[in-house]
Amino acid sequence: MAATTAVAGNGPHSVSDGLLEELLAFDATKAGVKGLVDSGTTELPRIFIHSPDELPGPKDAAAPAGLQVPIIDLSDLAHRREEVVGRVREASSSWGFFQLVNHGVPQEIVEASLQGNRRFHELDPSEKAKLYCRDSKMSVKYLSNNDLFVTRVARWRDTLYCSFGASLNPQEIPSVCREATLTYYEHMVGLAELVFELLSEALGLSRDYLKRLNLSSKCTISAHYYPACPQPELTMCTARHSDPICLTLLVENAFGGLQVRHKGYWVDVPPVPGAIVVNVGDLLQLISNDKFISVEHRVLASRRGPRLSVAMFFAPSTDEKTLYGPIEEILLDDEVPKYREVLYADYIKCFSDRGTGWNSPLEQFTL
Repeated sequence: MAATTAVAGNGPHSVSDGLLEELLAFDATKAGVKGLVDSGTTELPRIFIHSPDELPGPKDAAAPAGLQVPIIDLSDLAHRREEVVGRVREASSSWGFFQLVNHGVPQEIVEASLQGNRRFHELDPSEKAKLYCRDSKMSVKYLSNNDLFVTRVARWRDTLYCSFGASLNPQEIPSVCREATLTYYEHMVGLAELVFELLSEALGLSRDYLKRLNLSSKCTISAHYYPACPQPELTMCTARHSDPICLTLLVENAFGGLQVRHKGYWVDVPPVPGAIVVNVGDLLQLISNDKFISVEHRVLASRRGPRLSVAMFFAPSTDEKTLYGPIEEILLDDEVPKYREVLYADYIKCFSDRGTGWNSPLEQFTL
């Protein structure tokens, strides 16, 4: 028999009575996945066990040798801009992912953000619990699985979220990672502005075109912590999905595990020292009329850890009243728009209402 309930920050959902009790009990600990590991767990609780269809296995054909997410060098950009724009165009249209090197963000800033992430997640559980929250309106919060009560199964990760905007008081960010997070934020906003310029030029538009669309007025940092997993073959750190935003910038430590869907294969994205991973979000695919693609990606669990990553997501505010649709200036003479115009708030609602599905809501806005 299914029990339907609602949890603050999430929509209604239906799960079996027993599973709901387990989800609630796990959430009530406020200790996350890290708490399970620290308690000596050697077998995964039922709520973390994924179905075979969602797990890597024999059904996944091995990717051909040589398939690699593009690496784009930004050095000497003033003299190489046309070449770099061409590479960004190719990567965004064929992969939806690329890695940037020589991007201008000091490596010590990147490393400090990762270590600040680690310091927070390895705090005493009672300290972290003070920030444990599922209220979507909170600017700073810590939790395990933001959609714990929506999806069928939990993922093996905990996250510290910082949503940057007028309501954010920097003092809300935990002191163990505050300075590193704020410095990282400042540098990554600058890099995002450059990436948006390159993407604009790659579409044949003026450098500031995408910036003028307010595509990055909301910035959120997700500092993910993935402990070593006792049974990685049964679970996922992050299930397959595409990002329902405009652009993502990601840094990670050396453990790897990120995979991108490309031409029917799951392709590993090995960490490149000093690189920042860039991926196109759903909204950028929509406004580019599929000239850029937002692709599925996932993160595998491992017996090694902790895996650390810090992702920065750029999107319009959900208060933005702009209707986003394919950009008219980039449509060719015989090309028609593939998507209808949409408010970003409506797009996000569609994403949130998908329940257990992984399909991108883009398909619901096709013409």
